[in-house]
Amino acid sequence: MGESVAEATITNWLKEVGDKIEADEAVLEIATDKVDSEVPSEVSGILVEQLFGKDDLVQVGQTIAIIETEGGEMVSVVKAAATSEAVAEVTKTVDAAKDSVATPADFSDSDKFFSPLVKNIASAEGVSVDELEQINGTGKDGRVTKNDILEYVKNKGSQAVVAPAKTVEAPKAAQAAVPVAKKEAPVSVNGGDEIVEMDRMRKLIAGYMVASVQTSAHVQSFIEVDVTNIVKWREKNKNIFEKREGEKLTYTPIFMEAVAKALKDFPGLNISVDGDYIIKKKNINLGMAASLPNGNLIVPVIKNADQLNLVGMAKAVNDLGGRAKAGKLKPDDTQGGTYTVTNVGTFGSVFGTPILNQPQVGILALGAIRKVPAVIETPEGDFIGIRQKMFLSHSYDHRVVDGALGGGFVKRVAEYLEAFDVNRDI
Repeated sequence: MGESVAEATITNWLKEVGDKIEADEAVLEIATDKVDSEVPSEVSGILVEQLFGKDDLVQVGQTIAIIETEGGEMVSVVKAAATSEAVAEVTKTVDAAKDSVATPADFSDSDKFFSPLVKNIASAEGVSVDELEQINGTGKDGRVTKNDILEYVKNKGSQAVVAPAKTVEAPKAAQAAVPVAKKEAPVSVNGGDEIVEMDRMRKLIAGYMVASVQTSAHVQSFIEVDVTNIVKWREKNKNIFEKREGEKLTYTPIFMEAVAKALKDFPGLNISVDGDYIIKKKNINLGMAASLPNGNLIVPVIKNADQLNLVGMAKAVNDLGGRAKAGKLKPDDTQGGTYTVTNVGTFGSVFGTPILNQPQVGILALGAIRKVPAVIETPEGDFIGIRQKMFLSHSYDHRVVDGALGGGFVKRVAEYLEAFDVNRDI
């Protein structure tokens, strides 16, 4: 599954017991928290045993099937492979990320700490705060883990937890205040309406978005950019580029190159937060939000983006984008991002206020490029001309990024784009 993935869910067995399997042939399909992929066999033989069933959660390093090779040897070859050291490191990172998240207001009456994942599961399954407090946690300092809450939900029907009522003394200044119960907005369903359950990925995305808003103080900065030189350069070189490299030349790699440069100038955006500590990332790994054919969203990552030239960036963008649409991304392709870029202009949007991809502290939305009248300054005076312009919308985490840093970063991106050399070689 890759060293940066800790666990996965088996979504489908492609081979049954007794089936013949060739080396490198897909045996089953798995799903991590961000991507689905197939697990191939490392040897040829006969599948003699499936150690896990569909929808089972498998930890990295566990054997999930046994194959008998032609020599009659029983080989445990189909594994979610990764070293124990990698698993420990991933687990440590996940725990640290969970510990750094502030408790949402819905759980403010509780004296216990619950991670966003636990709270999301509790909300989805209708588990109250009082019930959560009665669960015996197996995590650090008795904290409730994902497995604890899932086990509780599984057994909830057979054993109910009756929590004692909590008495909270209101502050003197608020004695006269009348408490208002939180109510969910009623959903009206008519006879002709269709009710469709969210698929697995949409449920995960919904949980991530809510958790991100509850975790970070989102704030935005916007700036308009003149990209006329970029449009002219691309029109002049796109056919030459495609003929020479066998790759289409879009605007995305040009924008990604400018973002990578700006992150080197403003490393305060290439960070994540761990409780009261800031983790400064050494590598610049750019996430590239991509829409899937089913309408869902995924964010593959361009690793060490600052080390790529424009040709390398174009190949990376096209490769990840193509495999995302074809559903062929590997789990590692979506791991390790330090900053994200999303192109809302693809859908004609001029602005966007994107939600942070946790635990990152910044995300940039690229608006649509439009022809607009603009004032052009020349030594002979000002005049009105038609220019190609777009807006950059920068969302950042105000817990650790102030306006000077967030605004300065997006301004630097704009400066790189406006200074693009129209005579640049490819």
